[in-house]
Order: sequence, then C-alpha cells, then structure tokens
Amino acid sequence: MKATQFFISTLKEAPADAEVVSHQLMMRAGLIKRLGAGIYTYMPMGLRVIRKVENIIREEMNRAGAVELLMPVVQPAELWQETGRFEKMGPELLRVKDRHERDFIIQPTSEEVITDVARQELRSYRALPKNFYHIQTKFRDERRPRFGVMRGREFTMKDAYSFDRDAEAAGRSYDQMYAAYVRIFERLGLTFRAVAADTGAIGGDRSHEFQVIADTGEDAIVFCPGSDYAANIELAEAVAPTTPRAAASKPLVKTPTPGRSTCEDVAALLGVPLQTTVKSLVLATDTKNERGDITGTTVWLLLVRGDHALNEVKAGKLPGLKDGFRFATVAEIEDHFGCKPGYLGPIGTRKPVKVVADRTVAAMSDFICGANEADFHYTGANWGRDLPEPDLVADIRNVVEGDPSPDGRGVLAIQRGIEVGHVFFLGTKYSAAMNATYLDESGKPQLMQMGCYGIGVTRILGAAIEQNHDARGIIWPDAMAPFTVVVCPIGYDRTPAVKEAADTLHDQLAALGIDVMLDDRGERPGAMFADWELIGVPHRVVISDRGLKEGKVEVQGRREAQATAVPAAEALAFVKGRLGA
Repeated sequence: MKATQFFISTLKEAPADAEVVSHQLMMRAGLIKRLGAGIYTYMPMGLRVIRKVENIIREEMNRAGAVELLMPVVQPAELWQETGRFEKMGPELLRVKDRHERDFIIQPTSEEVITDVARQELRSYRALPKNFYHIQTKFRDERRPRFGVMRGREFTMKDAYSFDRDAEAAGRSYDQMYAAYVRIFERLGLTFRAVAADTGAIGGDRSHEFQVIADTGEDAIVFCPGSDYAANIELAEAVAPTTPRAAASKPLVKTPTPGRSTCEDVAALLGVPLQTTVKSLVLATDTKNERGDITGTTVWLLLVRGDHALNEVKAGKLPGLKDGFRFATVAEIEDHFGCKPGYLGPIGTRKPVKVVADRTVAAMSDFICGANEADFHYTGANWGRDLPEPDLVADIRNVVEGDPSPDGRGVLAIQRGIEVGHVFFLGTKYSAAMNATYLDESGKPQLMQMGCYGIGVTRILGAAIEQNHDARGIIWPDAMAPFTVVVCPIGYDRTPAVKEAADTLHDQLAALGIDVMLDDRGERPGAMFADWELIGVPHRVVISDRGLKEGKVEVQGRREAQATAVPAAEALAFVKGRLGA
C-alpha cells in the first residue's frame, strides 16, 4: 500500500474533549472521527486495526468449534419481554417503534435472539452441544459516554452463546471458551489477566473477566503474586480475621467531636489510628404489593472499618438485600437515628434497624462510632457490653493491598485493568424464561444449559493503546497494527535511487503477505517520522540517498531508541527475521 493511495489524517493536537490517552491518540492518529456523543466513524486506519482484531477472534472461535452467524441489530421487543429485560434493562436499552407502533430495541446484547434460534433449531440431544457467535454492532445508551471507544454508546462486540445438555457439558464448553480467550489475547500481544468476576446483570453462576493491564484502567484487579488467585475487586473475598476479638479494656464514653463528621477527621482529632473507627452506611429495602405500591420499608445499618470501603456488590448478595436495595433518604435516616448523616452509629438508634457488620468490624473491640447526635462520637464501644451482637456478620468490604489471599498462599496485591472480555456460565436463566428445551434420549423435554462469552472488539483498541504508548504516540503490537512495516524514503520524489530501492523493498514485503506501507508523499523526514510514530507502526525502514551510497538502510522498532544500520541488500531478510522473532 502506498500512502498516496490510502487516507492519512493526523492531528498535532487532540480535541479538548478527549480525556484519556487512548481517546487523544486515536483522534490524533486519524483512527476515529467523532460523529456524536459516544458515536464514532472508524476511519480507514482504525478500521484496519479492527479487522486485524476480528480476524484473530474469528480464527480462534472457529478453532474452538464455534459456528458464526449474524443476528440483527434491531430486535422485536417481544423476545425481551419474555425474559423481563425489556423493563429491567433501564434507560441503557434504546427502545424504538416502527411505523405500526410496534416496539423494538437496538441490541446491547443478543441472549434473547440466540435463545429463540436455539429453541426452534436445536430440538434433540443429538444437536447438542452447539456454540454460535457473531461479531456485530451494539448500542447502549450510556448516561455519560466518555473516554472515546472505551465507553461509547455504539461499539462492535463479539458475543458467543453455547448450548449444552447438562451443567457438566456446559462446564466443558465454558472451559473451551476460556482457553480460546487466552489464545486470542496472547495472539493480540496484550498483557492481561483472567480474573474471577461477579455475574452482574447478565446473570449466571460462573464468570471470568479478561482484563488488559493498564494504570489508567477503571477496574481494580486483585491478585496474589504467590499463587494463581485473581479476582475483580467486586468479587475478591476479604478473609475474616484469624485472631479472636479482644476483651473490652476501655469504658464507653460519649466524646465531643465538633464538626468532625468523617472517620478520618475523628481519628485525627482524637489522635488515634483510623483503623479504630467504624463507618456507618444506611441502606433501605422496600416491600411492595402486587400492584407495585410500597407497603413497608426496612432500614439497614452496614458497618465497615474506617479505612475500608463498602462493596455494594457483596452487600447486594446478602439475605434481605439481594432482591434490591437503595441508599436511605435523609428523612429515613433522621427518623431512625434521630440525627443527620455524619454522626450515625449502632448504639441508641431511635427505631430498630438491621445491623450488618463486616467481618473485620465484628472482630473489633474498643472501637469508635457515631453517637447518633451531632458533634459526638462514642469511644470505647464494645459488642455485647454496649450494643447487641450484629444481626448479620458478612464480608461486605473491598479488599486492600496486604490482605491475606483467600487461598492462603500469600497476601493480595491490586493493579488496574480494562475489561475487554467476559465469559459467563448462564445455566438455565434464559432457557427457562423462554422455554428453550430439547428432547433427551427418553423423549422428555429438558432445559438447555447456556453459556455467554463476549469480547469488546472496538474497546480492545482503546485498551491496547492505554497499555502501549509513549510521548510520541501509539505503539501497536505487531498483530494489531494497521501496517506492520512502514518504508520511509527520504527524497522519494526527487532521488531515483531512493525511489527504486523503496519500491523494490515495498513490493518484496507485500509479496510475502506482510502489511507494508510505503510513504510516497514526499514529506520532510521529521514530519514523516512523526506521523508514523503517532500512528504506531511497529517497524520502520528509512531509505536515504546518503545511506544508499554507503550501501545501508536504517531499521528501527517503534519501541527502540536507536535505528540499526543494515546492508541494503540484506534489508528484506533482516525485516523478515524481526517479524519472525
């Protein structure tokens, strides 16, 4: 490919609304062009990267036995109403009507459609197992689209769905997809971790996220350096303290803390470690009748140590909270505690509340908590003596670095990651809702066991750039780069020897099936090099009149600080050797 035949559109400065590095560099390198909030045109350079990613995904999905099809972007609402997700999905689900006022949705995912296919086509146990996948446009109406392709509204995703006879067979399908994902991200040249994860809104019983490691990642990944343990922070278990609760040694004292409403401020005022304080968070659950009217409300007080943070996912799995909770209103808090937020605690509430203590808090003695009176806290609080034992003790906090690993093989570390893939074992969540059954050997109908496996194709571009960039621009892994090699001739338009050498090397590389770009634009060397460093092509060959007179060309990898002088006659073999390595 020659540059004058292609389309190259680089910018010296990123648009003001580009917040993260990947967004800035994708705009500057001419990979994407903004059309609307969270909606982008993929320009020729960006589309080449997408096609590289898709091809690797497609090869590994086929290798794993999955069968490609293509499901529509626009889907009838009736299917989503069968599973209840038409109502539950909320405002992220874009709903539309056709000319006949019939309801449709713009797909954010395709569980309903593929389950409808399966219940019509996979009638017998002989048709199972089966795994269908497609690579298709998705739309999620994000409240605040940001970070370019990292959290856009329209994006490309590969989703696959497996159908099996029983849970054991479904587990094998899950393992096959897990292994395929490992191969995909290894081939893409990304540094990643597969971590145990919460199943979230998709549902199911088993789940792993594939996280690209990047300091700018939105997700916190918990892992044990001494073992294979890895989990999303939403799922990572905070192990209960192994030492028994110490006996009370201090009296309960109502201590003035004027204007100090946070645990940090209270600890600083009293000159005590933050770990001796307890943080109060107030939730509420509503009881509703068949018409959806609220008939009663239960208020919950969740207690975590002052230096810890509540994990809402864990809290949402507790008995009494797993059917849905909300944060209590100020009026509900004042009604139950007789005090505004900031000085709340479990001692002397005005009305009964359900008290849930984190495992760490349940093991504390002589702790500090709110006194349910403005400008006062209790010091020397103890379970059993000063307040009843909690209604429930559970793991409800985020782990922190240095916590014991749940597998007992060391302590936990935390790093940032960007989720680019997710595998779920769904079980019968969708097959039961949509009556997707097959006939077993005895002719009896049985529900299919399902798995769901997604990869954010366009999100991978942003994640790869967040992981691979420098001050000059993108550094693509070879497998993802829009072009693997760029030939940069200095004086192409005015030096016949340079033009001939550049054309010859370009044609030789292209004949070998290598994605090569010849920059025949006649740009000045500085501007030409800056463009290709910004775009991130992994390998550059510079051909100049001076170099040719010395019988040499210069080859430089995108990550290398210096170029390597190579005999011109050996340039092809040298580049081939690098690509082979």
